Amino acid sequence: MSAPYEAIDASPDARWLLTCEHATAHLPAPWSWTAEEKALVGTHWAVDLGAATLTRLLAARLQAPAVLAGFTRLLIDPNRAPSSDTLFRAQCDGVLLALNASIDDLDRARRLRWFHEPYHDAISARLPLYPHADLLSMHSFTPVYEGGAPRPMEVGVLFDHDEALAIQVASMLEARGLVVALNEPYSGRGGLMYAADRHAVASGRRGIEIEVRQDLATDPAVQPRLVDALAEAFTLAARH
Repeated sequence: MSAPYEAIDASPDARWLLTCEHATAHLPAPWSWTAEEKALVGTHWAVDLGAATLTRLLAARLQAPAVLAGFTRLLIDPNRAPSSDTLFRAQCDGVLLALNASIDDLDRARRLRWFHEPYHDAISARLPLYPHADLLSMHSFTPVYEGGAPRPMEVGVLFDHDEALAIQVASMLEARGLVVALNEPYSGRGGLMYAADRHAVASGRRGIEIEVRQDLATDPAVQPRLVDALAEAFTLAARH
C-alpha cells in the first residue's frame, strides 16, 4: 500500500506549516478506476491541479514544513470531516463513481484508518516540532465550474475564525497585483477548510486556506510570480 502522505521537514523556527489535501490523483491498491472514471484522473475532480507544485515551492521559499496527501480526494477527502456528506463523492461531472457507489461500513472504516487518519496524524505529530508555526492549507480552483460564469479572482483567501489574518494576507497579495477575493470561490466556513481549521483550533494557532486559480497554478511561467507574492505575504503575516 502506498504512503498516505508526503512530509517535508524544516527548521524548528518555521512560522508556517503547509498542508496540501488534494495533492495527487493517485488511487492506491486495492482500489481501481473503471474505464469511465479514468477520464477524471487528470482533472480537478481527482486532484487540485498545480497545488502540490506550489506547496513544495512555497515550503522551500518559507523554509517551512509541509504535509501533502498521497491519495486522491475521490478515495476519501482529507479536507472534510469524517461526518461530512461529501467525504466520499458520489458523482463527478455526470459520471457516477463506482468507487463510492457501494461503499459499506467496512470499506469506509478502512479508508479512514489507512488514509484520512494517518494524514491528519502526520500533521498533528509535526505541530509540537514547530511551536511557532500557524497552519496554511494550499488548494486550487477551476476558472469555470460546471458551466457557470468565469471566476475572475486569481487567488482566494479562505478563513473561518481568523478573519484578520485573511484580510492582511489578501491586502498584501493585492498589493502585488493579484486579483484576490475573501472566502471565494468557496467559503472557509461550514467545514469547507476542515484541515487547516481542525489543526489550528486544536493547537491554539491560526489557520488559513489559499485557493489559486488552476490556469495560473499550473503555468510554469506564472508559478514564480505566485510563489514570490505568497512568500512575501506569509513572511509578513507570520506571528513573531
